[in-house]
Amino acid sequence: MTEVWPFAQRGETDDPRPGDEVLEVLHLSKSFGPRRALDDASLSVRHGEIVAVMGPSGSGKSTLLHCAAGVVRPDSGQVLYRGADVTRLSRDRSSELRRTQFGFVFQFGQLVPELDAVENVALPLLLNGSGRREAKTIARTWLDRLSIGDLAGQRPGQMSGGQAQRVAVARALVTCARVVFADEPTGSLDTATSFAVMAEMVELAREHGTAIVVVTHDAQVAAYADRVVGMRDGRTEQERGDG
Repeated sequence: MTEVWPFAQRGETDDPRPGDEVLEVLHLSKSFGPRRALDDASLSVRHGEIVAVMGPSGSGKSTLLHCAAGVVRPDSGQVLYRGADVTRLSRDRSSELRRTQFGFVFQFGQLVPELDAVENVALPLLLNGSGRREAKTIARTWLDRLSIGDLAGQRPGQMSGGQAQRVAVARALVTCARVVFADEPTGSLDTATSFAVMAEMVELAREHGTAIVVVTHDAQVAAYADRVVGMRDGRTEQERGDG
């Protein structure tokens, strides 16, 4: 049976409207050996919304994010992206979803060390079939928007932590992703740089109607979100705020 692929790239269909749920995580459970990382965890994210997931170390925050992004398959439950069940996609389709619809920012950036800033930002576009010249032109535009255009030819090892995270943010947004998953994106940065990176990421995401799911232990980072969802012992707790 041919697998139906319901997700078009941006520009091919109308984007979801503000208030529409773009991502729903329903009753997820996940164990790693004897350890239960998720226990009936649920989460909803509206189009263009910033949602912070907070909790102590080991509460299941990162596992929830990785399941929501289709990186890890839950043992039970559903992840619905625009109404389609991500957990039932084939490996190839799941990978395509992450390339075309999702963006990622991790604590240490995870940039490719052999590539310069332009090449790192252009990489998602190249993987999606864009020509090299076009991809680099778009990448330079995003670097400029994050005020790091002068770093275009530098490799990650030549950058500060804050500069590398800005490159990672540009890479996450360069495809105009509908959802960006950020796992402790400021965990390795000093306070002032953390605020600057979060403010820039949120501003650009709002401009493009991109939702953000950010995992953090820092209440000051969570303050940038429209809503805060708590986690403890693999369960999501009451959501706060009204967006």
